[in-house]
Amino acid sequence: MSLELWLALLGAAIMISLSPGAGFATAVSFGLSNGLRGAAPAVFGLICGYGTQMLVVSLGLGALIATSPILFTVIKYIGAAYLIWLGFQIIRSQAELELHNAEPLKKRERFIRAYLVNITNPKGMVFLLALVPQFLNPAEPQAPQLWIIGLTLVLVDWIVMTGYSGIAARLRRFVQDPKGRAWLNRASGSALILAGLVLSTATL
Repeated sequence: MSLELWLALLGAAIMISLSPGAGFATAVSFGLSNGLRGAAPAVFGLICGYGTQMLVVSLGLGALIATSPILFTVIKYIGAAYLIWLGFQIIRSQAELELHNAEPLKKRERFIRAYLVNITNPKGMVFLLALVPQFLNPAEPQAPQLWIIGLTLVLVDWIVMTGYSGIAARLRRFVQDPKGRAWLNRASGSALILAGLVLSTATL
């Protein structure tokens, strides 16, 4: 891959990661409730979910999903339902922001929840299926190119999601009263619900 093509890929990766979506809402919500370090397992879960989608696309399964409306619809609504459910769970939670060092979820649970957010997002799969071929040269070996593309997308997203959770963690210091903490729960939970509703309208 030429330097010029990689720089174009890098720019696309940055813009993709910065754009609001399910990953953004998840990183922010865990940053608010668990702080930067506490959000790290959730961010890692997001990245593993993103990496899994990249692997699936690289193996060609993304094409099956993109050409199968029934399978796409099933995965789409599973992902949408999960995000909406998670959003309601955050809104209803009374303990997530009660203490700055509170950890209502174990690290593994934070990882799994975030992983499921990305792995059940069919829009990300279809988007990758459309994006990845733009940076592939069919005349060159594909495996090294796919590694470069995958690592670039994943590493950029990791940095951006960590940044989002860190910003959210800093905002947490300004929220000292129970009403403020309840508002943040509603805001982050509503963001996930909105992401789920938007996801449910995705079309091929």
